[in-house]
Amino acid sequence: MKVLVAVKRVVDYNVKVRPKADGSDVDIANVKMSINPFCEIAVEEAVRLKEKGVVSEIVAVSMGPKSCQEQIRTALALGADRGILVETDAELQPLAVAKCLKAIVEKEEPQMVILGKQSIDGDNNQTGQMLGALTGMGQGTFASEVVVEGDAVRVTREVDGGLQTVELKLPAIVTTDLRLNEPRYASLPNIMKAKKKPLDITTPDTLGVDIAPRTKTLNVEPPAERQAGVKVADVAELVEKLKNEAKVI
Repeated sequence: MKVLVAVKRVVDYNVKVRPKADGSDVDIANVKMSINPFCEIAVEEAVRLKEKGVVSEIVAVSMGPKSCQEQIRTALALGADRGILVETDAELQPLAVAKCLKAIVEKEEPQMVILGKQSIDGDNNQTGQMLGALTGMGQGTFASEVVVEGDAVRVTREVDGGLQTVELKLPAIVTTDLRLNEPRYASLPNIMKAKKKPLDITTPDTLGVDIAPRTKTLNVEPPAERQAGVKVADVAELVEKLKNEAKVI
């Protein structure tokens, strides 16, 4: 069984992001970049399925500038077999990413596509669902457990009221949640091996995909700074402040 795993290049989660001086976008100059944490979980799940003998090949896919090869190589070091980069310097919104993935799915014909449920930069949580709509494949989102049985996959989903288990006929799409697994670290020997694994490069034009953005970012600004808290001497003072200052009671 072949699995396609999408990985996205984002600002490392340990970095405190800041907007550009003109407020046009987030400033990523000289900032550490990494694989989106949810995408790391997707790669890890694919590798675990391969270790169980369920998956025979893992293809890591990313979209963006040439520098995204770094994140694909990381996925290869974690256990993916080969990589595909859809190279473009244009802004990629979720619909454009889903269209590119659809074109690659049609070419590669994987039995499963695994994505992170969202990226930590845009937090859109849209690509997996859009890909499902475009391909007509069943989807199990917010997965906390994935079990492949024959020509079906059983996905336990995290929903507001608890857990929901769905069974999807392959080929299917799975988007990963935080509690699905704990990603491993890439070992030095595997990092060296990843440099020799195949990485194909294509473009949206070659795939015949229109990546024109549908929305426009008007302004980016940091959140307002939180005010310091205050200590109260007793319950009466707390109630008084909640009533007269905070005006929540």
